Amino acid sequence: MHGLGELEAAVMDVLWRAPGPMKVRDVLDHLDRTLAYTTVMTVLDNLHRKQWVERELRGKAYLYRARTTREEAAARALREVLDASGDPHAVLMHFVASGSEEETDILRSALRKKRRT
Repeated sequence: MHGLGELEAAVMDVLWRAPGPMKVRDVLDHLDRTLAYTTVMTVLDNLHRKQWVERELRGKAYLYRARTTREEAAARALREVLDASGDPHAVLMHFVASGSEEETDILRSALRKKRRT
């Protein structure tokens, strides 16, 4: 995900797939790599500081959850790319040209809905 390091993205993926808030140990257990507990704790603390996750103190441990959905984060990343591009029209035209028929239909539908609001 744009704006995240490789390990941060892996941790966010675990949180996005989780049915609810998770402790550091739970996140560690769901990662596909061997890491130290303190490494995952530091990554979660950094993600909290960057406002990617929320945390709530329960007893002596924090429970972490994503602040936004994966889809909202992807949309935010696209917005950042468009804002930084210098030519959002060109970026969007290239993006649309690369899309499948199904994706094009989704965009058309979304634009029709946006016009109605």
